[in-house]
Amino acid sequence: MNAYQQRLACLRAALRTMEAQCLLVSTPSNVRYLSGFTGSYGALLVNQDAAVLISDFRYRFQAADQAPDLDFVEIQRWVPGVARAIRDLGCATVAFEAAQLTYQIHAQVAAELAGVRLVPSEGMVEKLRMIKDREEIARIEHAAAISSAAVERVLALTRPGVSERELALAAEDYIRKEAGADIAFDPIVASGPRAAQCHAEPGARELSAGDMVVVDVGAKWEGYGADITRTIAVGAASAQQREIYSICWRAQNAALNDVKAGMSCAALDHTARSLIDEAGYGESFGHGLGHGVGLDTHELPRLTRGEDVPLSANMTATVEPGIYKPEVGGVRLEDLILVTPDGCRILTHAAKPPELPVL
Repeated sequence: MNAYQQRLACLRAALRTMEAQCLLVSTPSNVRYLSGFTGSYGALLVNQDAAVLISDFRYRFQAADQAPDLDFVEIQRWVPGVARAIRDLGCATVAFEAAQLTYQIHAQVAAELAGVRLVPSEGMVEKLRMIKDREEIARIEHAAAISSAAVERVLALTRPGVSERELALAAEDYIRKEAGADIAFDPIVASGPRAAQCHAEPGARELSAGDMVVVDVGAKWEGYGADITRTIAVGAASAQQREIYSICWRAQNAALNDVKAGMSCAALDHTARSLIDEAGYGESFGHGLGHGVGLDTHELPRLTRGEDVPLSANMTATVEPGIYKPEVGGVRLEDLILVTPDGCRILTHAAKPPELPVL
């Protein structure tokens, strides 16, 4: 049994706990996870006896190459084509991915399937994706190594007068040209007051002495991504800049040391958040501690408040506390980890000293 067959078997086991006979998978990354198919147009219909890949003429040969074990149904239009495939399987109750199927498309499918009951489902495939297999881990590790090297390339080029956009392009150029990979997301380089914007788009702003600079980069290797962030200062750093960097470093280090299978995502978030709260910067840390990384840059699990999902071995997730103060700048330190039975293994390895680096 290959990886895709094993994943389908796990999905079928989950489906047996529902009232639906089959699941309509329409999220592209979920289709890829279950079948290997990477086309931009398609869906997957899974019941206990069959897995049917649905797409159009453009992907006829790609489907045969990437998903040779699946039945392929060629369609011209999505709604009538999917409805026909459902009828052909004889499904009376069909679960669909509520987070993916729009209200409009749902209404059109329902109109095509009189007598068939459509049942919303949430996270069936995403929950399976949380636990990575050996091949997935190897791809993520390689993406993490490339991402770490890209961050180091950017930091080596950081100096007054260089623009955010130039540094972001240097990261992308390294990932695509020298490493032969893809970007998992557009690189983030944010300086000065803009460093307090968590997901700032790199602009024409040129770095100046006294700026804090946040560099957030992710490469993707064979479909699987990584994510790493480092923060430095240019030329000089104030006492408060050094302080918030040190607090973030200690918060992240505490969380990394606290990771263990079985603890809840919320508990790990609390480890880092409580330290930042006690230092008086709780209001400046508004996002969760981290997120899963795999086929999507942001996927389950969510390391945040109120998330009681337990960590399990072979989950991959970021640990990224931050403090954002526009009048000072911003700090985020992020590493990608693999959860192990008794701790974690850090997959990203760019330098991260305990005191704010000043370049």
